[in-house]
Amino acid sequence: MTTLLWRIVVAPATSWRAWRLHRRNTTGQSYDTAWRAARLDHHPDEMVYRLHGHQPPDPDPDPHT
Repeated sequence: MTTLLWRIVVAPATSWRAWRLHRRNTTGQSYDTAWRAARLDHHPDEMVYRLHGHQPPDPDPDPHT
């Protein structure tokens, strides 16, 4: 199941707010970023999770393996 589908099933109201925020934004904000903003706007207690998913991937120490 994709992240988008999972979010729609588990948090439909947040997904709807994120979709509207994403459509209104003219700066090219991704849906993923809009979803996090919408979620934290209505659920400030989840602020501790705000960086989840925004980390760069770990560098591969040996790309030939």
